[in-house]
Amino acid sequence: MAKGKAKTAYVCGECGSEHMKWQGQCNECGEWNSLSRVSIGPISEPQVGFSGTRAEVKTLGEVEAEEVTRIQTGFGEFDRVLGGGLVPGSVVLIGGDPGAGKSTMLLQVCAKLGARERVLYVTGEESLQQLALRASRLELDVANLRVAAETRAEVIADLVREQQPRLLVLDSVQVLQLESVDSTPGSVSQVRETAAFFTRLAKQTGTVVVLVGHVTKEGNLAGPKVLEHMIDTFVMLDCPDGARYRTLRAHKNRFGAVNELGVFAMTDRGMREVSNPSAIFLQRGELDAPGSVATVTWEGTRPLLVEIQALVDEVQGGYAKRVAVGLDQQRLAMHLAVLHRHCGIALSDQDVFANVVGGVRIMETGADLALLLAALSSFRNRALPKELIVFGELGLTGEVRAVANGQERLNEARKHGFRIAIIPHANRPKKAIEGMAVHGVKNLAAALDAVNAL
Repeated sequence: MAKGKAKTAYVCGECGSEHMKWQGQCNECGEWNSLSRVSIGPISEPQVGFSGTRAEVKTLGEVEAEEVTRIQTGFGEFDRVLGGGLVPGSVVLIGGDPGAGKSTMLLQVCAKLGARERVLYVTGEESLQQLALRASRLELDVANLRVAAETRAEVIADLVREQQPRLLVLDSVQVLQLESVDSTPGSVSQVRETAAFFTRLAKQTGTVVVLVGHVTKEGNLAGPKVLEHMIDTFVMLDCPDGARYRTLRAHKNRFGAVNELGVFAMTDRGMREVSNPSAIFLQRGELDAPGSVATVTWEGTRPLLVEIQALVDEVQGGYAKRVAVGLDQQRLAMHLAVLHRHCGIALSDQDVFANVVGGVRIMETGADLALLLAALSSFRNRALPKELIVFGELGLTGEVRAVANGQERLNEARKHGFRIAIIPHANRPKKAIEGMAVHGVKNLAAALDAVNAL
């Protein structure tokens, strides 16, 4: 059969979009110098007729929805982020900054799971001696853990068919290569094709495949965006600068909730899971200080108590600054405009800085009211009670809107000793909570009145 010419495309390493010719800037995401040449391969002429097996068409009601037995890793926080454990035949991609602890955590997972299941850990960046030294330092029982140092995808596939592991860890996807792809390891084409190769292998053999991915200097996953679409679950291990704690967050999960958060502490014996993260993220000082408010954010399937701090200071020159760490900076500027428009309090001549203590990043809108009350507390130099908890979404018209799981948030706050709550009126509990005074407010003005009455 005659074949056509090989097709060449230029793929953006940031967004994965394809272009017919090279150009300096990607038309989709606007990044400069991000296009790489990819050889798609020769195009065969269309074949007439068909020989082989055909897919059977069924109605969805005829398909049996069988419950899949998940594989428990032994790390409760890791299993929580995955949605309850590893799903056979799934592909999990874990990313993170260098030194965040990806390899350390996966080696601990493999050591625990290897005691009862067949596990294969393939390293392409370290030698087996380095892997053994790390396991010895962490005091892990690796007697049954199978390891290999290999980067060729075809050889790894033969090892999988030979060893038949329940779990395969590949560290990392940037060093793997397919011999049929004519490009260097780590290139866009190699990363995309090797990820697709091991995705097919996972579905065919039922093996759980865990891929380790590098991140760019902007903190995004390195490689084409199509890599995130191929896999089933994508989790990111975040390591705030100088912080002892690591947060593992699910950004995509076909078998569980997204934005699920797991917390780990890095110790000299590796990763230690933190079962009660609210206790570490809510370590407030003994003295009451202006600009500090506690809130309850909802992370995946559980509440998490965090402290929001704000500093409001007079502008010393130039324009007023609006800086938010762990929060949406645009929402901060928007809420300050709401404060001026509906309550007559102007901070246009003040610098406003906001921070979530502990390096946590709040992804939801339930912290809007707490953020604004923290800024107002700093502006008035008046400390709020330490037993006060605040949550609620703030609208542009000044209304305080309800948030999801209000009752569970109040119960979590009560469990940690909070006695006063300012929450949306629609989130008021149907029954009074013993030992807690709950103030339900409909708008921002009512929230300020409730604060002034404390």
